[in-house]
Amino acid sequence: MGTRPSVAQRLSLARAADEFVLATVMLFIAVTAVRWLRDPDSALYVADLDVAIAVIGAFSGAVLTALILTAPGRRSGGHMNPAVTVSLWLMGAFPGRRVLPYVLAQLAGSAAGSGLARLVWGRPVALPSVGYAAIRPAPNWQPVSVFLAEAGGMAAIVLVVGFVVARSHGTRLLPYAVGLSVALVIALLGTRSGGSVNPARQLGPAVLAGQTEDLWIYLVAPVLGAALGARLDRLLGRRRPPVRVARAEGSPSPASAGSSAPDLAQGHAPHQKQTSAPG
Repeated sequence: MGTRPSVAQRLSLARAADEFVLATVMLFIAVTAVRWLRDPDSALYVADLDVAIAVIGAFSGAVLTALILTAPGRRSGGHMNPAVTVSLWLMGAFPGRRVLPYVLAQLAGSAAGSGLARLVWGRPVALPSVGYAAIRPAPNWQPVSVFLAEAGGMAAIVLVVGFVVARSHGTRLLPYAVGLSVALVIALLGTRSGGSVNPARQLGPAVLAGQTEDLWIYLVAPVLGAALGARLDRLLGRRRPPVRVARAEGSPSPASAGSSAPDLAQGHAPHQKQTSAPG
């Protein structure tokens, strides 16, 4: 009995470590994609920004889905996004004691992945046209508009997650629904607000690029949007098919959303499916 808390703590830290690895890989791939598509000297350079954003969106969605389905993604739930972790907690699908370790791991992975891309690809990553893949809003978009768009985009993703999970066998489709949702948000908002909807997606690139003036928007808006989405999901009163709740803190849970699949520990959301959420 006396060893159970320490075992649970180690398992919780191990899952946070999985989130760090996933976020690191996600940011490395994101910066790499922008480096190849937006560096004028690249063989894959796409001059038209709208086309480039559409390609990046589709690629990012596919990468997100793939990461959720990896072994680390299945173990941790593949959140890769502090807003996703918070929304799952608010929806009763994720234990509150794991929120802070997950968020810290995701943000640390953001910095690590961005820095790794700089080490691997060198100077092109720091060019103004690439800028560490830091998100930039359109010049004519005011901070209020950017905030509302980023919050609204994240709220929409959370509602999609709630809708899919409420369907029978929806958990199997969740990684794909999340990837598609994120791809659409990037395609629709990429040339407007930036379409980040993920604090971990912006933190590392923005800090390394020295682009911190509007960073607070990209850190705060997605979390508030996730909270709004979770609240709306509750108001809709969707019922999840009951499933066996994991008995141990370390029991694996199926992957799903952005951002991931939430795991359910005993005593948490006994009537909700184990799922994940977006990155």
